[in-house]
Amino acid sequence: MVRILLLSDTHSYIDNQILKFVKQADEVWHAGDIGDLKVSDAIKALKPFRAVYGNIDNASIRAEFPLDNEFIVEKVSVYMTHIGGYPYKYNQRTREKLHRNPPDIFISGHSHILKVMPDKKLNLLHMNPGAAGKHGFHSIRTMLRFVIDQKEIKELEVIEIGKRG
Repeated sequence: MVRILLLSDTHSYIDNQILKFVKQADEVWHAGDIGDLKVSDAIKALKPFRAVYGNIDNASIRAEFPLDNEFIVEKVSVYMTHIGGYPYKYNQRTREKLHRNPPDIFISGHSHILKVMPDKKLNLLHMNPGAAGKHGFHSIRTMLRFVIDQKEIKELEVIEIGKRG
C-alpha cells in the first residue's frame, strides 16, 4: 500500500501547508509547472518524488525531470505529462500515446482545474490535481491524495489548501 500526494502548477510556490501533506504521503507526484527547483528540492528532502516538467519550467527543471513519466506503483501503471487534456479531449500527442498503451492512471496538469474522471473507452482514470501554487486564474489551491493498494486505487481525497490570493 502506497499513499500518494499529487500536485501540479506550484509555479515556484511551496509553503508549510503543502509540506504538511507531503509529510503524510509515502510518495509525492508533481504534474508540471514546478517553477523553481526549490519546490522539488523541498519535497525531495522529505519524500520520494516523481515529476514532469511543464510549459513554464526552465532548462534546469527540464534537465532534471522528463516531459513524460511512465512508471508502475504496486500493480498500477501511471502515465504523467503536464499538457495532455482529459478523457475524450486529449491533445494529439497524448491521444496517440494513450491509445497505443493505455495506463491505469493518466495524470496531467496545466489547466489549473481539478478534475478526476474515468475514460471508459480506454479503461483508465484521469486525474488533474488543479493548482497548488498562487499564480494563475484558479480561486482555491488544490491537490489530490489517494492510496494505491496492489491494483486498487482508493481513498481518493480532494485537498483544498486555501485561496490563491
